[in-house]
Amino acid sequence: MLKDELPRIITDTLPGKKAQALIDRRKEATAAAVGCSYPVAIARGEGAMIEDVDGNYFLDWIGGVGVLNVGYCQPEIVEAVKEQADKFFHGMFNIVTHEGYVAVAEKLNSIAPVRGEKKKTFLTNSGAEADENAVKIARGYTKRPNIIVFSGAFHGRTELTMSMTSKKAYAKDMGPLSHGVFRAKFPYLYRKPEGMPDDKVIDYYIKSIYDVFEECASADTIAAIVVEPLQGEGGFIPAPIEWVKAVRKICDDNGILLVADEVQSGFCRTGRMFASYYWKEAGCEPDIMATAKSIAAGMPLSAVVTRAEIMDAVPAGTIGGTYGGNAMSCAASLKAIELMEKNHLADRALEIGQKVTARYLALKEKYEVIGDVRGLGAMIGLEFVKNKETKEPNPELVKALVAECAQHGLLVESAGIYGNVIRFLAPLVITDAQIEAGLDIMEAAIAKLS
Repeated sequence: MLKDELPRIITDTLPGKKAQALIDRRKEATAAAVGCSYPVAIARGEGAMIEDVDGNYFLDWIGGVGVLNVGYCQPEIVEAVKEQADKFFHGMFNIVTHEGYVAVAEKLNSIAPVRGEKKKTFLTNSGAEADENAVKIARGYTKRPNIIVFSGAFHGRTELTMSMTSKKAYAKDMGPLSHGVFRAKFPYLYRKPEGMPDDKVIDYYIKSIYDVFEECASADTIAAIVVEPLQGEGGFIPAPIEWVKAVRKICDDNGILLVADEVQSGFCRTGRMFASYYWKEAGCEPDIMATAKSIAAGMPLSAVVTRAEIMDAVPAGTIGGTYGGNAMSCAASLKAIELMEKNHLADRALEIGQKVTARYLALKEKYEVIGDVRGLGAMIGLEFVKNKETKEPNPELVKALVAECAQHGLLVESAGIYGNVIRFLAPLVITDAQIEAGLDIMEAAIAKLS
């Protein structure tokens, strides 16, 4: 079966003839701004493997950028969607009540690590929608206009979430952007100020929040502080727990809501059902959680979860939408979460993380171009530099590495504010043999290019 195969390229060139023909049609018919540099036209997928239209097998370490934690085409999820399709595709939730929406909300309320005994959930379609609605809900509850986000953050491509996103290449020619969005420094410990003692670092980054209060907007105008527990596009940088504790205290002292953006880090990826379980274990859980990606195994769905008093304070009519909580997506979500729990995918993420991190650390010792290895569970970043002493970013090598790996059947993606990080987001159903095969391809590519 495809899910058990290893990478195998059978065409003389990549893309092959059929893939090239489809890619050419894509260029003629679709928006160039979406972008894609991979030589792959998918025919089918199983587990962590893709077969392209020419019969090549690719090992996928991108997983739809975190969407496919349960893998491609889990048979039980396929059946759940088919069963729902026989009943109805869609029932707009402000017109009719349907079982799927209510059941997904009940499940998320029971597993989301947000503060409060009674919780409520609002379903949307995408990660950006979840983040934007998390802000709207925070504003509706606090009656305050402003928010704080961080350097390196990625929250989406709507007008508000483009404003929240740090990298302004994602907002080129899109201004004016939304007002009331202010930015503090995220604790990127590998690139802390040169010479700064370790015992001063957390205070340095926390001070940047107080600088926002002083220079941009007073604390009593801030509705929410929005944090990725582990920055995705920013370079797979975990938020240090001591820093999160300090942010939580700032929020509590000033009537500010703490929002966890778990769009990419949720659903077992980091070794917990949600990365903010690590926060909860340290006594600093968020007030609101936004999540998406692997929530429904590839079907469009996202969610905002918070305690009931916050959700119930939202003015009527200010949140909603046609497709949010679509019945097909809800069917996929319920079965996906069931499989995550039944198959202990959070534990598997920890196992995968240990294997990959151990090999990455060995590569770091061997190659001057690897500066840092970091992450949580099976969400791991490998940062490339021109040399370890200067830490000068090496995006050119990463770009070449992505292309070289693809030529040998391994799909990896870059990240980071400098474009010099390789991210590991393989489906958590990946086999040990596939992990080793991928690591071998990765090491061979690093050896060749460095």
